[in-house]
Amino acid sequence: MSTSKETIHFILNKLGNTPRFSARAMFGEYALYADGKVVALVCDDLLYVKICPAGSPLEDICEKDPPYPKAKPHYVVSEEQLDNFDNLPSILIVIARSLPAKKLT
Repeated sequence: MSTSKETIHFILNKLGNTPRFSARAMFGEYALYADGKVVALVCDDLLYVKICPAGSPLEDICEKDPPYPKAKPHYVVSEEQLDNFDNLPSILIVIARSLPAKKLT
């Protein structure tokens, strides 16, 4: 099952529809970018946030599951959590800052 464009619009809306966040289609699913870095995946209409120390506020409130077979576990942010979690945009920005810079080829 692939993610619908409506789900992407919903998630981006919940993140404030700012240019700091974007999504790019990827094999029927989507990568979610914060400040140009991939911080999450949207697979099967669910938001999967990378697990890293910067995302520790999600540790106690989100389940963990891989977004696709053989992937590392990610935090799963439910639709209800998207509706009620005001700090998610700032957490995603902190995660982006903690990730290494893109390698120039």
